[in-house]
Amino acid sequence: MIRAVIFDMYETLITQYRCPRCFGADLAAEAGVPPEPFLRVWHAATEARSVGLMTLEEALRRSLEAGGQAGSACDALVRQLAAKRRATKRACFQHLHGEIEPLLSSLRARGLRVGLISNCFSEEAEVIRESALFPFFDAVCLSWEEGVQKPDAEIYRRCVARLGIRAEECLYVGDGGSEELEAAREMGMTAVQAVWYLKESPLPPTGRREGFPQLETPLAVLDWTDGQVTKGRQEA
Repeated sequence: MIRAVIFDMYETLITQYRCPRCFGADLAAEAGVPPEPFLRVWHAATEARSVGLMTLEEALRRSLEAGGQAGSACDALVRQLAAKRRATKRACFQHLHGEIEPLLSSLRARGLRVGLISNCFSEEAEVIRESALFPFFDAVCLSWEEGVQKPDAEIYRRCVARLGIRAEECLYVGDGGSEELEAAREMGMTAVQAVWYLKESPLPPTGRREGFPQLETPLAVLDWTDGQVTKGRQEA
């Protein structure tokens, strides 16, 4: 019996592809610095930025310095780029699939507990907590705050414990990045792939994952929680 649903955030509940992009290459272009040294440092810092060891501002400064910026000009660019990135991250919550909030409301109305496990950076943790979606969650595990990220089993264990249920009673819903579906299944959860954003993205971060049921719309999650899964949705 499903008693809780745990969601991924990016490309599951929200997408970064319905609003202007602000990834590493975009930041380098905005700053007017050579992209190669900037991106080398920016990408090398990804894990540190994900597990609470480096803030957005620290990563920007190191990347800009690698691109030849220093002093007051670097300080100004750090502020400019950090503000733009935060604004872009906030904008993601203004471009939700139309069924996301109805889905979360329906789960709560059915008495199900709702969890969130997200690999995220410092600026993303900030905007997630500020967002209109945050009150829907009974338990939240953000990698920046937890010091551990998917697919490490520890972040799943923490979320399950905070929800007060067993892994076998959880439905995990994610787009499939970071081997999250495999990790959830190994924990004993029922894992399904959310493809509603992936199928419309010009640059999907992952593809359809063999071996996992694929949900074409957010409200299809309710078929699983209500025990009304059709044959077509059971197929991987």
